[in-house]
Amino acid sequence: MRKTLLLAATAVALTAGLTACSAGAGADTANPSSSSSSSSSNSTTAASDDRTGTFSGLNKMTVAGTATIAGDTLTLAGFSSDEGPDLHVYLTNGTDEAAVTAGKQISAVSYDKASQTFDLKGIDTSSYTDVVIHCDKAKAVFGAAALA
Repeated sequence: MRKTLLLAATAVALTAGLTACSAGAGADTANPSSSSSSSSSNSTTAASDDRTGTFSGLNKMTVAGTATIAGDTLTLAGFSSDEGPDLHVYLTNGTDEAAVTAGKQISAVSYDKASQTFDLKGIDTSSYTDVVIHCDKAKAVFGAAALA
């Protein structure tokens, strides 16, 4: 009986967390400007590391568009995502929560702005394999683009 109650409580908590992230209608996060900056000065970006990937949704979420790293810039084109109150773009090596934790947060991202650009100066982009859209509030990966 105790195990059943614990499982039910866990399921309700997980559902509430994901619902908060996907249905954040009233929560307005700071929309990124045309460019955002990141502060890491210990590494450099490889200028020849131009790579592109196509987003796909994960964890029953929808994310579409392309991510392109060209020089010191990450560009999202044709981008759209399910709505979330705390969406951020990360550079990672994988698409799970552990990869996001170990990855590099770039900036907040707008779920409904098709074209977005982010500054990557000082980041060694060659050491990352994926661009991930993550809801920090619910700790949920919405989608990812594998860079090639």
